Amino acid sequence: MSELLIECRDVSCGYDDTPVLEHVDLQVARGEILAILGPSGCGKSTLLRMLIGLLPPLAGDVQLFDRPLYAIDADERRELLHRAGVAFQQDALFESITLEDNVALPLRELARLREPVVREMVRMRLGLVGLAGLQQRLPNELSGGQRKRAALARASIMDPELIACDEPTAGLDPVVAAGIDELLLRFRDLLGMTLVVVSHELTSIRAIATRALMLANGGVHAAGTVDELAASRDPTVYEFFHARPAREARSA
Repeated sequence: MSELLIECRDVSCGYDDTPVLEHVDLQVARGEILAILGPSGCGKSTLLRMLIGLLPPLAGDVQLFDRPLYAIDADERRELLHRAGVAFQQDALFESITLEDNVALPLRELARLREPVVREMVRMRLGLVGLAGLQQRLPNELSGGQRKRAALARASIMDPELIACDEPTAGLDPVVAAGIDELLLRFRDLLGMTLVVVSHELTSIRAIATRALMLANGGVHAAGTVDELAASRDPTVYEFFHARPAREARSA
């Protein structure tokens, strides 16, 4: 197996000592795109929060870059997390500052670079994500798809080894969503990044995922390639991959 960037062993996670997920085993190898999928409320975002250092597990061991993420001291954990980027579901852009300043935040907080270098790096990254020339716009002047691209520009500006994305194509029309999928693949293929993507969008999952982990009933219900899960006759897996889209098509 390739080098593991993330490994969870018998992990439980949740809130106020109440588990949302239990007995989770998970591995993410360098260079892959792992999709975390499942029905609404199954714990996808909870698991992602734990993987990126925001939610200590209730039990079990979380390894990030071969280090025990929650067993090391706060300073070491902070340094470790500098090697990862995060794109949140609601994009988390600061509305009162320009797109340039939003994307530049990690550089200004974490890197000792001269301001002209920062601005040039931001300009180049905005070009990479399809937002060239929009540096001085405010977030409320951007479309939904542009805001998603802006969040990905900020998450990737430090060239992290790993990017975690929470529902990067949620709420977007199919053409715009396909553009986001292409961008995620570009991050992997051009920049060598590894991605963990929470999604319930089957089209996106099929387009980008190397492997998929399906959550249901308080734990990992199934894991494998997307084709393997799509071929499963397990009722829960089949419902997600086949029956649900059929219902949506009939109601459209």
